[in-house]
Amino acid sequence: MLDTLRQQLQMDLEAGAHWCVALSGGVDSTALLHGLMRLARAADGNHVRAVHINHHLHDEADAWAAACRRLCAELGVGLSCLDVAVAADGSDGLEAAARRARYAAFDTLLGDGEILVTAHHRDDQIETVLLRLLRGTGPHGLAAIPVRRRFGGGWLVRPLLDVDRAALAAYVRAQRLAWSEDPANADTSFDRNYLRHRALPVLRARWPGLSDTITRAARLSGEAVQMLDELAGIDAAAACLDGTISVAALEQLSPPRRRNLVRHALRDRGLLPPGEVRLRAGLEQLLTAGPDRLPALIWPGGQIRRYRGRLYVLDFDPDPADQPASAGHRWDGSGRLDLGPLAGRLGFTRRDGAAASVSGDWIVRFRGGGERIEVGGRHKTIKNLFQERGILPWMRPHVPLLYRDTRLVAVGDLWQAGDCGAGTPAGGVRVAWDRHPSVQ
Repeated sequence: MLDTLRQQLQMDLEAGAHWCVALSGGVDSTALLHGLMRLARAADGNHVRAVHINHHLHDEADAWAAACRRLCAELGVGLSCLDVAVAADGSDGLEAAARRARYAAFDTLLGDGEILVTAHHRDDQIETVLLRLLRGTGPHGLAAIPVRRRFGGGWLVRPLLDVDRAALAAYVRAQRLAWSEDPANADTSFDRNYLRHRALPVLRARWPGLSDTITRAARLSGEAVQMLDELAGIDAAAACLDGTISVAALEQLSPPRRRNLVRHALRDRGLLPPGEVRLRAGLEQLLTAGPDRLPALIWPGGQIRRYRGRLYVLDFDPDPADQPASAGHRWDGSGRLDLGPLAGRLGFTRRDGAAASVSGDWIVRFRGGGERIEVGGRHKTIKNLFQERGILPWMRPHVPLLYRDTRLVAVGDLWQAGDCGAGTPAGGVRVAWDRHPSVQ
């Protein structure tokens, strides 16, 4: 175990790393913390601390936190304990919800350049590959757990992926370390525990070399993923512009390359792609819809919408029902008026960019139909202006309309009456509109 740990972390040890060990108090993370402390003390300039996340999902959760404090006190390691709330009503189960809450907490605690170290081992890798295979994953899922990746302002490293659970348990016993045992680990109603306690023993009895075989398959899948990502990068250079995908360029690719490029674009935005069936059907609709249609592929993780020959990847839901009340917001023209995550903020600025205040009885509304504004001495409908400039249809309901008394004087920061409704020139003051998704 120590040899593997040293080999995986040699580069960081030589550079003088700052480690943050994810400590659950179980046998795996206890072995990791103790082993890493031994390596760090043998190399100057390395710093180790630990963090324990209390999910409060078990009656003994506070006792486990106390045990982590005792262990860290014995080892002379600083420990941070953080309580998190786990949403138990998620569609993907309690385990996944706890994992999201845990890593969100790690993200808030990790310093710039710091390395979060977790005790995932080879058995975890094997279980993950099999679970993903049973759920119908593709190559990215079969590549399973990476040893190292970017995380927050630093890195996430799993240096024990070549070490079996049994070796970690043997190390802890040899060092006479105390650890906590979560009874939930024996609950076979959870998929991972069922696989660990029921299925894998049977599979190993039939195929003793299963661990090496699955580890090799995961490694080969990782190589395939690298090639798929490189191919997607080549296709993206020809098809992608400003975060959008050209429909014409996508149609020139074979169906597998189309899906590979779309998945790549989604992962670049931090989105989980939809399932295979939904992706195939959705892409077919996006590519074959008539030019006057506005098709969309919508799934719980995101959206893809088509407009004027391009596909737009969205990480938000532009539902008109989410816009602020159309009855209007009164505003005195000072500071910034916050209208929500889609409608953004309104304010005034001077020519030099400095914030300004324009006193008055302002009212902010949203489109109801038939609105007009004076632009260049002519009155034009908002509908025509949106069409002429190519404002994205799903963002049009969220563009704020600024009124002075009953006169429309600004449409976001896109169009503005010259006098801002004051009857005299506005003296260079402009409407500022920010903190909203792109509208073009």
